[in-house]
Amino acid sequence: MSGKVANSDVLSVFFDSVAVMLSAGIQTDEAVHMFSEDMKDASFKAACDRIYRSLIAGEGLAESMVRTGVFPRYAVEMIATGERSGRLEQVLRSLAVYYDEENRLFTKIKSALGYPAALLCIMSVILAFTVAVILPVFSDIYENIAGSLTAGSFNAVGISLVIGWVALILVLVLTVIALIFAIMSRTAGGRNALMKVFEKLPFTKGAMFDLAFSRFITCLSVYVASGIDTDMSMYEALQTVTHKKMRRQVKQAYDFMIDIENPRSLAQAISETNMLEPVYARMLSIGARAGSLERTLERLSDIFFEEATDRIDAVVDGIEPVLAALMTIAVGATLISVMLPLIGVMASIS
Repeated sequence: MSGKVANSDVLSVFFDSVAVMLSAGIQTDEAVHMFSEDMKDASFKAACDRIYRSLIAGEGLAESMVRTGVFPRYAVEMIATGERSGRLEQVLRSLAVYYDEENRLFTKIKSALGYPAALLCIMSVILAFTVAVILPVFSDIYENIAGSLTAGSFNAVGISLVIGWVALILVLVLTVIALIFAIMSRTAGGRNALMKVFEKLPFTKGAMFDLAFSRFITCLSVYVASGIDTDMSMYEALQTVTHKKMRRQVKQAYDFMIDIENPRSLAQAISETNMLEPVYARMLSIGARAGSLERTLERLSDIFFEEATDRIDAVVDGIEPVLAALMTIAVGATLISVMLPLIGVMASIS
């Protein structure tokens, strides 16, 4: 069985509910079954039922989740990490917070893009009518009364047509981009694709790096807390990294740690790859020496997650004003393109 990836809000509720029931002493299979009994989403209910059957057959939660095809790769890998390390409840709570925040962000994106996208569609129709119907009328009028008009009047018509077409093209491009992003933000698969786009955009790639680092540190802290040595913890955490730049740096840090001639500690390896700013690198080093590496990693994960969400919030909050400004420019250009021929006529008459 496979299906589309579940939405972030559903995932957050699922992980939080199962974590709460586990903390109450309820077994994983019963927790999933109890959750599915109250589900109204038929597709996700079917996925939970499939997980329940797999669990009572002796499979693990992560393996059962993979079979449904509705859980993101990151969630499955983190659940597998939690099961191997004996910290499943903590991982479930962490995933609940992560997907709740992701849902909040994409809700803001939908709100920021939906209204401007609708206005841009209307603006595109108005501009297309202006350029295709209204402006050619001025050209016809000029041709009929060409004997009494100056060359400047004809230039005014030409300039107005150019401005009109430029404004139309600009609005059409913005409309297509806004619609694509708005549609992508409404599905889980589209959100994943949107995150990939954000990783490449200059004004969002920094936030995506912080988010990827937060994911990596969270996974690493789970392994360290379970008593696994730092070398193996780094190796296992590396397998969950999908961000290309982050993966290269983590791989380099791991190579530093297992270097036979000059092996580094976890804190030294991460510091030398410049994944962390000096203040955070020192924080990690102090935490390692004080014997509180796990808590330090958890704190760093929280810091970078908050920084990432704050930076994404800032970008999302700036989308609507930017689109409004561009629409204002397009409207102004349209008015100018209509007024220029009239100015040309007035100049010729005078």
